[in-house]
Amino acid sequence: MSTPPGGSVERPPGLSARWKLALSYAAMAVATGVLLLAITYVFLLRYVPQEIMSTRSGGFAPNQADLMRAFLPPAYGALVLIVVMGLGGGWFLAGRVLAPLRQIGGVAREVSKGSLSARIRMGGRSDEFRQLADIFDEMMERIQQHAEQQRRFAANASHELRTPLAIMGNLAEVGSLNPDTDMTELLHRLREVNARASNTVESLLLLSRVESGRITLGQVDLSLVAEQAVEDLIPAAERAGVIVHADLSRTVVSGDAPLLERIVSNLVHNAVVHGRETVSVRTSDTPAHGLLVVENPGDVIDPTLLPTLTEPFLRKERTAYRATGEHAGVGLGLSIVAAAVQAHGGTLELSAKPGGGITATVKLPRRTALP
Repeated sequence: MSTPPGGSVERPPGLSARWKLALSYAAMAVATGVLLLAITYVFLLRYVPQEIMSTRSGGFAPNQADLMRAFLPPAYGALVLIVVMGLGGGWFLAGRVLAPLRQIGGVAREVSKGSLSARIRMGGRSDEFRQLADIFDEMMERIQQHAEQQRRFAANASHELRTPLAIMGNLAEVGSLNPDTDMTELLHRLREVNARASNTVESLLLLSRVESGRITLGQVDLSLVAEQAVEDLIPAAERAGVIVHADLSRTVVSGDAPLLERIVSNLVHNAVVHGRETVSVRTSDTPAHGLLVVENPGDVIDPTLLPTLTEPFLRKERTAYRATGEHAGVGLGLSIVAAAVQAHGGTLELSAKPGGGITATVKLPRRTALP
């Protein structure tokens, strides 16, 4: 057996599963027939005397040889009929049983050729084959969604990295061709663009590390992490004209301290940049979970769009700076939050407020079992 470069395995030809099942049915039927004949001989014919016996009326009673001559030809014929019916019936029943498997195999073959949209969608009542088909369809749905996210991620990442490189190239060209260029302003703009590109790369690396599950767990007080994150973002909130209210209760969870700080920081920063007037940050605990809630008023958001907010590079606005001058980020903040929460075995829930704005609720287990 060899494996060619394409990955498929070359196998020698053999009997199909349908033939194997049909032969198995026929063999069982023949074995059952032979067993019945053996029982007939052992428990009936062997007690018949071998001598010819006469009766009182002058006739004779058949002996064992007579009964064997009368019994064996029909018995052999019955065995032949059993073999034929076993093969025919087995072939028919095997075809009916294996029909769902052939349907699954056909769809799997389409998927192997690159058609990730192929689905089995097998009807009928539940059985092992239909359960397998449903699991296959669910798996392909997740794979297709993941593949689409990866394609969008690659396209957006290339765009996000190409744009600052193009800007830096244009600025360098302007500086080299125009001797009257203000070099101080030019260098300042180059530093800004370079910082944006560096931030994008660092965020991509962090997202990759989190999604690979490379985190270090320890006992962390989420309230202290949230307090530090809020203090760090106070200047940004003041520039945006936003007041941050913090109601922090001691909440000890099992997690990676720097990563938990990034979760809180990203959520609060996102609320400051896209919120209005106030941002509320709360921590609390339950017997099994620690809770972090970040809430801010803002624009009314369609609830159906909430699941897409954690996709990489999705930003509410495409401009690099708001009117306040606060950087809007590269669109990886909520993606990192979602991946980090999942790596901790927790959940992230985004809900739209009726009057506008978003409530982000993070639920982290007190003792985390890595997924």
